[in-house]
Amino acid sequence: MAGDIAVSADETVAWVTLRHAGKFNAMSRAMWRSLKAVFDDLGADPALRCIVVKGDAGHFCAGGDIGEYPGFRFDPVLLQEFHEDDVWGALQAMLDCDVPLIAHIQGNCMGAGLEIASCCDLRLASTVARFGAPIARLGFPMAPREAALVGRAVGEMTARAMLLAADVFDAPHMHTQGFLTRVLPESHLADHVQALAQRIAALAPQAARMNKQTLRALNGRLALAGCAQCATELIANDAAAYAYADSAEHREGVSAFIEKRPPGF
Repeated sequence: MAGDIAVSADETVAWVTLRHAGKFNAMSRAMWRSLKAVFDDLGADPALRCIVVKGDAGHFCAGGDIGEYPGFRFDPVLLQEFHEDDVWGALQAMLDCDVPLIAHIQGNCMGAGLEIASCCDLRLASTVARFGAPIARLGFPMAPREAALVGRAVGEMTARAMLLAADVFDAPHMHTQGFLTRVLPESHLADHVQALAQRIAALAPQAARMNKQTLRALNGRLALAGCAQCATELIANDAAAYAYADSAEHREGVSAFIEKRPPGF
């Protein structure tokens, strides 16, 4: 069994579950490809307002499926195809998704799991979750784009400790580094994730998608320009950023506030 990605959804919230029994949900090549397909589909669903990413059986994801590695890791061409097509294809699909993403993190969140969590907008973890990328013990580095993704999310010093010293950190430490939105007792985590997903789903969906588009464009232009002020001015001068002015959602939100009633998004 190479593991799989399970998807369930109600009208506005989807739950994406990483499943690989006996391997703490380690990502196989098939799972990476499936994850890309899942997010290509979910990102195109106009009804969705929130997506929760979680692991099965008390763990998020312990990394990659090392048992598969001898089949491709020792050939440079095959190794590049794995990282740039399978892994980055899935991560890019998550990054391109305009629907707000919540990571529901329990147990091990290592390597591939850390990368998947880094693609999420909000990250809630149990107090006993563990985070790291101890691949130095396996004799290989993190692929460049994956390292950049993780470094931005966890912070440079934490990324260096993970990659150079194979350090593993607990949830309270990752919260102090800004990687986690909240840390909760294991028994409370699921309820808090559910409540957060429903709260996001009740808010303005167009605004959420536009906020994600703006943040993505800002990060991309900042990386190119190397100047936060320049990147911000490029975004501010884009007329498309204000095209929502006459939308029904915009009118409803403002009208509901003035009329002192709940908005009906």
